[in-house]
Amino acid sequence: MEKVKEVAPNGWSSSPEAQAGVDAEWIKRFRDPTLDRLVTEGLTNNAGLKTSATRLRQAQQRAKLVGSDARPQLGVGLNGNRQRANFLGFPGVNGSSIFNTFGVSLDASWELDLWGRIRAAQGAEVAAFEALAWDLRGARASLKAQIAKAYFALCEAQTQSELAQQSRKISEQTRDAIAERFESAITDEGGSGAQYRLAESDMANAQAEVARWEGQADAARKQIELLIGRYPSGNLTSAKALPKVPKAPPVGLPSELLLRRPDILSAERSYAESIQNEKEAALALFPSIRLTSSGGTSTTQLSSILDSGFGVWSLGGALAQSVFTGGLLQAERVIRKQEIKARLIELQDTVLQAFGEVETSLGAERYLLERFKFTNDALRLAEEAAEAARLDYRDGITSIQDVLNAEGRLTQSASALTTIHRLILENRIDLHLALGGDFTPTSK
Repeated sequence: MEKVKEVAPNGWSSSPEAQAGVDAEWIKRFRDPTLDRLVTEGLTNNAGLKTSATRLRQAQQRAKLVGSDARPQLGVGLNGNRQRANFLGFPGVNGSSIFNTFGVSLDASWELDLWGRIRAAQGAEVAAFEALAWDLRGARASLKAQIAKAYFALCEAQTQSELAQQSRKISEQTRDAIAERFESAITDEGGSGAQYRLAESDMANAQAEVARWEGQADAARKQIELLIGRYPSGNLTSAKALPKVPKAPPVGLPSELLLRRPDILSAERSYAESIQNEKEAALALFPSIRLTSSGGTSTTQLSSILDSGFGVWSLGGALAQSVFTGGLLQAERVIRKQEIKARLIELQDTVLQAFGEVETSLGAERYLLERFKFTNDALRLAEEAAEAARLDYRDGITSIQDVLNAEGRLTQSASALTTIHRLILENRIDLHLALGGDFTPTSK
């Protein structure tokens, strides 16, 4: 892990450092009750999370199972036997005899883990369990992000559909105005067949936009329903507008990312697992020692089965040492050494990718906010232009087509601003995930 930490810079290149980490309830920062309810339902019903939780419980039991090899094993046995023996052909003996034997025993066995092989195997299973636990935590944060992004896509699609309908209405009014001039043969004001056809084309494009956004809204609804474990009927309802962009989370220092990203912590645990696996393979070359003991009774009378006067016992030990395995044990150790190198490389790459995701999100945040500012300025100017065009038309200074063109630009600016708004929200989600999602940090 020390080699990985050496690549961490002293600060983020895209943002000044902060004094705290990511809040634990980041999804609530969007202040949307509908989104909160959908996320809660998804965390409860999502099939992928249920599967991951089941795998985690399996890993926990595997760790317990491996550890049981280092503890004494006790067993109780009860047996009964009835045997007949024939004595034919012996001088002076002719006939047969029936024997009954009964017994009860308490058996114990214990492998002495003198070298720590069993402890190493259990350590590997524990590390694997911890890696899965971090994977589950990461999956929960990822599911929240997927639900939020699909929800914001639905909100945008509904808003864009309304704007597209407004644009279609404006295009229709423009077409009618041109048709009226064309029919009146007022060609000096621009009434021509070409303009009429272009207006028809604009109206058809606006209708296509309405259908496109309605289709995207339907797809987003079904995606959300699948994520939260519902049948994808497309009947999901949502808020009509995108929520406000919340305050950006403090990003902390790059080195702090190593302690709060679930994927980094999972990769570190997988690296630790490979180290324990190699240790187990090395210790497999040492001899194993097992102690066994048994105590109980053996009698021909069932009524005497608990009589200590018929007691029997045994105590033994066994030492096993592999002498020649055709290089199997040595090859297994080499394989596990290579696995350590592979896991270390994966860990380093995971850390580097995590740094890259934070830097990318921080950089995108800055440029998206600039785009939002200028697009918002364009929307404000388009509103002023549309209002001025309406006043000029009322005073007879301009034509109705100029008014409709100004209103069309207003709708286009509103549509562009809505898209940038959704992109900022999505990037904020990416930033939360890049910083560790649900991790509850310690304040400085």
